[in-house]
Amino acid sequence: MKDLILDVDTGVDDALALLFAVRHPELRLRAVTCVAGNTGLGQVVANTLKVLDAAGAPDVPVSAGAERPLIGPARDASHIHGADGLADLGLPASARETAGVPAVDLLRDTILGAPEPVVVVGLAPLTNLALLLRAYPEVAGNIERLVLMGGSASTGNATPVAEFNVWHDPEAAAIVMDAEVPVTMYGLDVFYHVSVDAPTCAELIGHEEPGSRLAGLLLRHQIALCGADPRVNGDGLLGDAGAVCAVADPEGLTTERLPVSVELAPGHSRGQTLVDRRALPGEDAAHGLSGTARGVDVALGVDALRYRKLFLDTLLSGPPS
Repeated sequence: MKDLILDVDTGVDDALALLFAVRHPELRLRAVTCVAGNTGLGQVVANTLKVLDAAGAPDVPVSAGAERPLIGPARDASHIHGADGLADLGLPASARETAGVPAVDLLRDTILGAPEPVVVVGLAPLTNLALLLRAYPEVAGNIERLVLMGGSASTGNATPVAEFNVWHDPEAAAIVMDAEVPVTMYGLDVFYHVSVDAPTCAELIGHEEPGSRLAGLLLRHQIALCGADPRVNGDGLLGDAGAVCAVADPEGLTTERLPVSVELAPGHSRGQTLVDRRALPGEDAAHGLSGTARGVDVALGVDALRYRKLFLDTLLSGPPS
């Protein structure tokens, strides 16, 4: 059993990740922290509680965190996730309550109180995690690994070179990437490869069980949104859920340890993850300009069919007993 914390900005694919994390038999979801990103913080919290209801989750503590990046304003992604962040499905409000402490405190207490090192999965802008690591650096000793859905070793989506979660708060991403904790970057190089086809999506929608049906509705939104994208071939993108699949089944992911830094300067490249894939040192090293980027396990390949099956088998297993 692996102890897990999710840091989310619950939009469509964060919801799929939550459904999977609650239901996988070898994952124990110890806490969920929320940050502004796909939508505003209050809506992220409300969405998270609604999804936990649909998943049949036990009483998992949920807490609100940062309302905006460390520097600059919050910029949502409602054009992707809908006005409410959850495909405007009109899910009923939850009777669950939040933990009543700030996200950074819940993260600290959960990590330090865990009997074994935990895996922290960041599926959102990294503001909460940066604040945690700066305020309470001692937590690093009880974090097994940070798995981050963010960044890219190739192209971006928020800009031509920057992925949304890193672009939203580049300073926070730079702090987290530089932490003294093993980091896996599950970025856009693998993000678009794990998906569910339309017939399977329709089958999920036909289920009476709330979690399976919600997954189908969210995937239908993904098909409508990006079905014309040649990277997904008309399927529904699992997105963030793939990063949690990689925690449950790391053998399905191909990674390479590479130096990664985050571009912080203003301009078109702000938020780019600079992944150094060169086989030999360049002129920057020869002239003492190369910097000291830490090694990150960058995901460059994924067994998409393996993770698709893992996701569906887990979802259809029903709520935890």
